[in-house]
Amino acid sequence: PADLPESIHSRSVMLASERLRVIAKMDLVEVEGGRVTPVDYKHGRPREGPQGLELWPSDQAQLALQGIVLRENGYRCDEGIVYYRKTGQRVRVEFTGALMAQAEELIGNAWATAAAGEIPPPLVDSPKCPGCSLVGICLPDETWSAGEAQSEPQQLALFGTEPRKPVRREVRPLVTPRGELRPLYLNTQGVRVGKSSAVLQIKEDRTLLQEVRIGEICQVNLMGNVQISTQAVQGLCEAGVPICYFSMGGWFYGITIGLNEKNVFLRRGQFRLSEQDYFATALARRLVAGKIRNQRTLLQRNHIEPAPTTLARLKEMVDRAEAAASLDELLGIEGNAARLYFGDFRGMIKPDEQVHAEELAFDFEGRNRRPPRDPVNALLSLGYSLLAKDLTVACYAVGFDPYVGFYHQPRFGRPALALDLMEPFRPLIADSAVLTAVNTGMVTPRDFVRVGGSVALTAAGRKAFFRAYELRMDTLVTHPLFDYRVSYRRLLEIQSRLLARVLEGEIAQYPVFTTR
Repeated sequence: PADLPESIHSRSVMLASERLRVIAKMDLVEVEGGRVTPVDYKHGRPREGPQGLELWPSDQAQLALQGIVLRENGYRCDEGIVYYRKTGQRVRVEFTGALMAQAEELIGNAWATAAAGEIPPPLVDSPKCPGCSLVGICLPDETWSAGEAQSEPQQLALFGTEPRKPVRREVRPLVTPRGELRPLYLNTQGVRVGKSSAVLQIKEDRTLLQEVRIGEICQVNLMGNVQISTQAVQGLCEAGVPICYFSMGGWFYGITIGLNEKNVFLRRGQFRLSEQDYFATALARRLVAGKIRNQRTLLQRNHIEPAPTTLARLKEMVDRAEAAASLDELLGIEGNAARLYFGDFRGMIKPDEQVHAEELAFDFEGRNRRPPRDPVNALLSLGYSLLAKDLTVACYAVGFDPYVGFYHQPRFGRPALALDLMEPFRPLIADSAVLTAVNTGMVTPRDFVRVGGSVALTAAGRKAFFRAYELRMDTLVTHPLFDYRVSYRRLLEIQSRLLARVLEGEIAQYPVFTTR
C-alpha cells in the first residue's frame, strides 16, 4: 500500500490467501523502506550448508508461504528471516521464483492428501518426531507397533521346532511419563471459585482460602455445593481446562468444556461404526476380556489366598468373552465374572486398624450401589465415578463424543464411550485405589456415616480417598505393547488415541491394556 509507514514492527499478524486457501500467522513483520519482511521464531539452530548457515527445508517452505500471502495482499516482499533461539542468529532466505513455486506445490499436495479421505501413515523412526509438539497426539511409533503386532504372521516352524516370536519394532518413549498439570478437587461445601487474571481464587465467605494458577491444572472437580463464577468458567474454557460436577455423594453429573474439540471427522467415523454390529461386538469382546484378565491379575496379586477355582473360572470367562457372538452374551459373561471377582474381593481387604463396635466395619459381602450400603461399596462407587470422569475428559481431548459407545448402548445422560474404555481399568485404577486407601489406613471407619440404609463418606474421607485415587493415577506402569513406562493418567489418553486410530483405519484392532 502507498500509505505504508517507513518503519514498522508488528507481531502476530494474520493474513490469508483465497487462491491457495491458506492462512498465515506471522510471528513478526518488519517494514523498512516499503519492503515487508516476515520473521519467524524457531527454538532450534540453523542448518549448516556449503555456503554457510541456511534455513531448514520446512522453514523455507513456511516462510515462502508467508511471502506469497503478503504479496497477494498487496505488499512488496522479497525475503524472509528466521530467528533461531538456540544460537541467537537471524538467517535470511530470498524469495526466488523456484522457492515460491515449490511452496505452492507443497500446498497443492497437502490439499490433495486432505481430499483423498485417507490418513497418510506416520513417519518411521523419524528424528523429527521427538521435537514435535504434536507427537503425543500422532503417536507415530505406537501406531506402527500396534499395527505390526496385529498383522505380522508367525514364522512357520521347521523340523518340529517352536515358531519364533516376530521381532517387534522398538517404540521410542516420545511422550513424557507424567503430565506436568494436576487436577484440582474442591470438596468444602459453600466455597466459591472466582478468577483474578490467570489465577483461580477459592474463597469461603470473604476469606481467601487458596489461589491456583489456571496454567498449572488439567481439570477442576466441584463436589456438591461449590459455586463458580462466570469469569472463572470463561477463563477455564478458554484455557481448555474441563470443569467436572459431582454430587456430594460423588455422582458424576456432567462437564463443562470449551470449544476445543474440532475433529468432526473422527466423530463421524465413531457414529458410523457404532451402528455396525460386527464392529461393536468385536471391540466389546476385547474390552470385556481385558477387564476379566485384569480382575484375575488383581486377585492373584492381592488376595490373601486366591481360590484356584475362582481363578480357573475367570480364565474360562476370558475365553468365553473372546468367542461371544453378541453384546447380550457378553453382558451375561461380564456379570458372571463380576460375581466371581467380587465374591472373593473380601480377601484383598486387610485394614490395619482395629474397628470399634460403634464404627462401620470394612465388611464386604458383595457389590451393591445406588445407594451403597457399606463403606467398601461407597469407596468403589466413588472410585468408578472419578474414573468415568477422567475417561470422559480423555474422550473430549481426543475428539470423541463420549456419549456414543459400542459396548454400552446409548442412554440419556450416560457417557457410554467413556464407560466402554473404562472397563479394563476398573480393577487396575478404581479397585486398586480402594484397596490402597483401606489397607494403608488412608481411609478409616471414622470417615463414614450411615444415613438411613446407605453409607456415605465424610468430607475428610472424600479428601483422603481423592489422595489415594490420584496416587494411583500418578503411578508409573509399563505398557505391555510398547514397553515404556507412563502414568495411568497419561495411559488413559494414549488408549483413547489408539481407539481413534482403529476408527480411522490405521490399526486393525484396539490393543486393550492388560497387566501381568
